[in-house]
Amino acid sequence: MVIFASYSYIFMQNILVIGAGRSASSLINYLLTHSVKENWNVTVGDVSLDLVKQKTAGHSNARAIQFDINNDAQREEEIKRADIVISMLPAFMHMNVAKDCVKYKKHLATASYVSKEMKELDADAKAAGIILMNEIGLDPGIDHASAMKVIDHIHEQGGELTSFQSFCGGLVAPECNDNPWGYKFSWNPRNVVLAGQGTAQFIENGEYKYIPYNRLFTQICTIEMDGYGKFDAYANRDSLSYRKIYNLEKIPTMLRGTLRMPGYCKAWNVFVKLGLTDDSYKIEASETLTYKQLLEAFLPQGKQSVKEKLIAFMGNEMDAETLSKIEWLEILTDRKIRLKDATPAQILQDLLEEKWLLKENDKDMIVMQHEFEYSLKGQTKKIKSSLVVKGEDQTYTAMAKTVGLPLAISAKLILQGKIKARGVVIPTTKEIYEPVLAELETLGVKFVEKGI
Repeated sequence: MVIFASYSYIFMQNILVIGAGRSASSLINYLLTHSVKENWNVTVGDVSLDLVKQKTAGHSNARAIQFDINNDAQREEEIKRADIVISMLPAFMHMNVAKDCVKYKKHLATASYVSKEMKELDADAKAAGIILMNEIGLDPGIDHASAMKVIDHIHEQGGELTSFQSFCGGLVAPECNDNPWGYKFSWNPRNVVLAGQGTAQFIENGEYKYIPYNRLFTQICTIEMDGYGKFDAYANRDSLSYRKIYNLEKIPTMLRGTLRMPGYCKAWNVFVKLGLTDDSYKIEASETLTYKQLLEAFLPQGKQSVKEKLIAFMGNEMDAETLSKIEWLEILTDRKIRLKDATPAQILQDLLEEKWLLKENDKDMIVMQHEFEYSLKGQTKKIKSSLVVKGEDQTYTAMAKTVGLPLAISAKLILQGKIKARGVVIPTTKEIYEPVLAELETLGVKFVEKGI
């Protein structure tokens, strides 16, 4: 009798995470937590090796590397090793990664909006048999998935949507709200300072509406969340393109917006009107100026004090509450500017990063709300779908959870072969949004839906 030995081979899959910054903590933790069961090797690369070592914490299935996205040889070599790449890079840096993924037939997932250049890779990605998953973070990401769950349900009942409005904000938890702006940074500060630049486009009661940047923070609406009160809401840059994406091409009203605490938008508009959010030019020898001198340079000449000039410049748009927010930032003082030859936006950001710092024991908060109106069997109906997520600490913030966990879950589903889609996709199909939302619920990211 011949006895054949039996050998069991464990096939390890390789995940490459590029970027270990503020929003990557929950993503990396999820991947490492599941790595033993799923047989994953997780390589995490960042320009800061110390940061990667901090995030991977010596896990046996983690490989920490210093990574330079502009080093073509290193980038291609690491992508060759991977079965899937998760890019946490800024959106403008994704394309070299995406092109390499197509070249070497590796899956890709990002939380960024689909750019024109990314969309052009669709056919090549399908030919390579890979998925280029984009917009699988918070906003965009969870917003798409949660909205499509309700929209598909309404359509399946035979309903016709007449209005869809969606709002999201990354804020500070109420118990940690100790500054007059009601805001602290839990994600990229630069994106906050430059938010809204361009022209917001949406449709309201069948009419196209456009709000240029210089009016964006004055044309706001109020959104109320059960248990959390009222918020300012301003329109996102593009709501129109999502009509096709959401299968709502004939909808009369569609608006996507951003949430802030009451009074924030009115005060932020002071900086917009002054020109302090401009990132297109540099102020020569800015390090020799005080913030008061900077402000003076943006105001009309006169014999009044800088404060009096600012009040006169803003006119009826300046009230006591708004002025107190501006003064709290110390922008009317002789505080020295630290940055050399910096843009106005960079100078403002440097100040805000100190004043809006998330303190050691602070918690951030994500709020999201969808409002659906539809007709069904001759009746008008409404649904409100709301999400509130609070962070645990400065590492596992609500922003890190809601951006990183959908990315991690979708990567797992792709590696398990449960997502069959190929090409450039976003999470608007049941194959993607149903399992992602289901697992998010088990991790405390759960929407509450109710009829109105």
